[in-house]
Amino acid sequence: MRQAIVLHFLLGVLACLSPVTHIKAEDPYVYYNWVVEYGEVSPLGVKQRGILINGQFPGPTVNVTTNDNVIVNLQNKLDEPLLITWQGIKQRKSSWQDGVLGTNCPIPPNSNWTYKMQMKDQIGTYTYFPSTLLHRAAGGYGGFNIMARSVIPVPYPKPYEEFTVLISDWWKKDHKSVEHRMTTSINFRIQGHTLRLVECEGSHTIQEVYESLDLHVGQSSSFLVTTHSMGETKDFFIVASTRFTKPKILTSTAILHYQGSKSAASGPLPIAPTYHIHWSMKQARTIRWNLTANAARPNPQGAFHYGTIQVVRTIVLENTAAKINGKLRYAINKISYINPDTPLKLADYFNIPGVFTLNSTKDTPPAGPAVLGTSVIATSLHDFVEIVFQNTESTVQSWHLDGNDFWSVGYGGGKWNSTLRRRFYNYNDAPTRCTVQVYPYSWSAILVSLDNKGMWNLRSANWPRRYLGQELYVRVWNDEKSLFTEYDIPPNALLCGKAKR
Repeated sequence: MRQAIVLHFLLGVLACLSPVTHIKAEDPYVYYNWVVEYGEVSPLGVKQRGILINGQFPGPTVNVTTNDNVIVNLQNKLDEPLLITWQGIKQRKSSWQDGVLGTNCPIPPNSNWTYKMQMKDQIGTYTYFPSTLLHRAAGGYGGFNIMARSVIPVPYPKPYEEFTVLISDWWKKDHKSVEHRMTTSINFRIQGHTLRLVECEGSHTIQEVYESLDLHVGQSSSFLVTTHSMGETKDFFIVASTRFTKPKILTSTAILHYQGSKSAASGPLPIAPTYHIHWSMKQARTIRWNLTANAARPNPQGAFHYGTIQVVRTIVLENTAAKINGKLRYAINKISYINPDTPLKLADYFNIPGVFTLNSTKDTPPAGPAVLGTSVIATSLHDFVEIVFQNTESTVQSWHLDGNDFWSVGYGGGKWNSTLRRRFYNYNDAPTRCTVQVYPYSWSAILVSLDNKGMWNLRSANWPRRYLGQELYVRVWNDEKSLFTEYDIPPNALLCGKAKR
């Protein structure tokens, strides 16, 4: 007898939530009450302060269904303002719920705020976590899985069981002292088993089988794993090890336990690549879109022929490290982002001047030193844009765009060149994602249809870099005021900065 289990692998997260109530209405409503507070945790055997949700660390995973309306009432019992962001959740027509400082005022200590969002036309594995300060390094984050409706078939048999596996960095120091630490990519594998990739961040994929798979900061994927016979008498190691961190490779293990097993898992651990950039890049190109599978709606997910659409704008974004006023900062196209006291979305909505300047970030990397600034790129609703991430450093980078997904069409070494590099793009079956990796001294290219009106955060998923300036905002706009393109400001919106005066 053989059986298959689906494992959801979410990088850099732990999951927390509260009991759920469903109410039948136009689309189902799912309610959560979350209390966020400090508590004692010891993931590495050392007692320290962590961030708990409803007293749990880690906690259970959020599981909802396409088109569910999700209501999260969050009580902030920390001693600092807090926001939770929903990485990969598109927030259709409502960047008001995005949970980052460019769109929301933070929730003050000892107060609460309610997020209201719909999982509109979306499936896949995603995450949530604190977006303020370095709170993410202390916990308060988890998995967020959106299941397909029962009337929408998925392109694989129903698995025997589902598991969410959470992989995260952890330090023995308090989160307030780790601003300069770096996160890294990992390689994931299960001893004695193979991984059949079936989904990544909302895209059903061609079901390639891997001995091990690289996952980069902020990414998530789903696998089918076929277990051994029911008479299996030993356990196996689940292994995650760091990539591109030579000479020191850090390895963490968990256990795949078989019921009735009589033997503990034993070595050697399955071999994995260590530095091998070219190996990882070649593997990334094998992850392809399943063009015949249904998505969140009945039409095939490949029905949108992205490779035939005319690009209206190319933006090349280069990451750099710099000293500004004697302090380490990170920048995009020579601007290191600083948050104003007024969220950009509020400034835009109330026409408050002096908060930001559109297009302060140039479309190509400029000359000169890096400076502090509040970066906003102006685009028009439904623009089809090519964005190239150019990495000039020896570490792997990872970039996330809120409110949208995109096609990761190309990876390559060296400097991007429009004449040569586009020849290697995948214009047919590149997967849609919300987070893309950029290898050391390399480039990655994405194509994105900006069909979600709002103010959207484009950031480094390497959180210390984002904390020290490696982010900007993309304003997707048209002059038509209509609920068909963007919802009004929510009645419970918090006001701060110049919007409060």
